[in-house]
Amino acid sequence: MKQKQTMKLRRSMLFVPGSNAAMISNSFIYQPDAIMFDLEDAVALKEKDSARLLVAHALQHPLYQAMETIVRVNPLDSAFGLADLNAVVRAGVDVVRMPKTETAQDVIDMDNAIAEIEQACGRELGSTKMLAAIESPLGITQANQIASASPRLIGIALGAEDYVRNLKTERSPEGIELLFARCSILQAARAVGIQAFDTVYSHANNEEGFLAEAALIKQLGFDGKSLINPRQIELLHNLFAPTQKDVDQARNIIAAAEEAEAQGLGVVSLNGKMIDAPIIERARLVLERAKSGIREE
Repeated sequence: MKQKQTMKLRRSMLFVPGSNAAMISNSFIYQPDAIMFDLEDAVALKEKDSARLLVAHALQHPLYQAMETIVRVNPLDSAFGLADLNAVVRAGVDVVRMPKTETAQDVIDMDNAIAEIEQACGRELGSTKMLAAIESPLGITQANQIASASPRLIGIALGAEDYVRNLKTERSPEGIELLFARCSILQAARAVGIQAFDTVYSHANNEEGFLAEAALIKQLGFDGKSLINPRQIELLHNLFAPTQKDVDQARNIIAAAEEAEAQGLGVVSLNGKMIDAPIIERARLVLERAKSGIREE
């Protein structure tokens, strides 16, 4: 069943290690579309409890409340997952990122656990959203079921490092080994009307490689990308931004569609060319992205 979701602009999701107090104290200055505090892979076992407290405190800071916050929690079946979930849901996190999602049941279990916490703390039922990270071949084969498993899901995301290890290969600059996984996630997300997010680019100082990968995932149709380096935010936003020419064309398309509707016409045309619904929808997306900036040609 197709979900009704508000397609919020989520080009950049900046990972912030939950145990790094210095980064937590000022990461909002980088202005990504979303801040993603990590309580899982980026945090050593001995720091799990202190990281949870740091993140829960940060979520209540006014400057973080003014932007979208995501927390990657530990798996529910780990020693830390439920404690993470309790802390961040009560602290008001916008989105919980599920790690290592492999089945629809994983999503359902997380949904139920969040619902219990919302009810216990008086938070509006369903207000905590979810993002499912798929990081294994099993998860990729189950992507369609995962994407449709909960109305809380804003999207599904690729986690490449575990995935390529399970494939018994390694990441290449061209990313050919990730193409099937990326297309599977994108198709599954679009089939139910949610968003799709790409994995991090691990070579933090390779600007050329990052831009090449970002251009690829944009062309495929992804909504955004997880990031580990704040310097990548501006590069990514600029890549996703439309040009003035794109904006002008989109405005003309919308104006033609509105004029045709006002005249009761079933057919929309612009400069002698037929304009159908997908083109109009694409024009609206261009104008939405233009609100955050226009790229110089």
